Formats: sequence, C-alpha cells, structure tokens
Amino acid sequence: MGGWLRYGRALAALTGRKDMAGQDLFEAARHLAASVAMAKLPRAGGKRYETVFRHGSLQIEIFAPRGRDTQRPHDRDEVYVVVRGSGFYVNGTQRFAFRAGDVMFAAAGEVHRFEEFSEDFFTWVLFYGPQGGERAPEPPAEPR
Repeated sequence: MGGWLRYGRALAALTGRKDMAGQDLFEAARHLAASVAMAKLPRAGGKRYETVFRHGSLQIEIFAPRGRDTQRPHDRDEVYVVVRGSGFYVNGTQRFAFRAGDVMFAAAGEVHRFEEFSEDFFTWVLFYGPQGGERAPEPPAEPR
C-alpha cells in the first residue's frame, strides 16, 4: 500500500492536516473511486490485481483480468462486486452470467473463475475472515 502514500500526502496538502500524510487515500477519506484503484494496475502485461485497503480481516483488491482468468482457489472467503463489464462466473459446477452491479461469493478453497468476460471487466474483491473461511453454523441437534 506504500503507493497510496502519495495520495495521503496530497490529501494532507489539500486539507492542511499533517496527520493524514502517512495514511492511504481510502483510510483518510473513507472513500475510494474505482477509477483511482484501476489507475494502480499496469497498463500492459504484469499483474492484474492490486490490494487497495486492509482493515482487520478485511482486504479489498481491484481485479481486472485480461484474456483469461488464471486465479486459483484462495484460503479465505471472498466476495466479488462487479464494477464494469460482463461475462460468466464459474464456481464449482455452477456457471452464472454476470454484469456490472452483480455480487458473487466464493468460499475459501472453492475452485472459481471468470470466463468469456468483456474487455472492460473489472471487479472489487473483498477477502475476509480467517484462513479456511467462515463455515455455516451447524444446525441445532434434534431433541432426544
């Protein structure tokens, strides 16, 4: 997140608050535009994701695959919030069409990916919870 330091400094200069100089933009302003996050990604080649915020167990990334999605299962639960574009989301044996505004979930360890997505596709990724993911609570035991 060191790259966000310059935004914290700019925010400090604009507001006159020196205490903001060491903060990232999202932490200081409590708002981050998708366009600002997208500007962090390489234009050609290189990785197509970037962590833009961390707080407790929450980690927010911007993700914009190109060509094909090569991600592997993650060790934490994750939520996708599509900012732009459309395509198909595959989770296990299920396949869903998606478009901007849609929300998808992948439990920790689940095989999932995006397919046939548009050139302009990008999404927020919210990782949260413990390694191994949060599990659904066990149903109450039947009375004996």
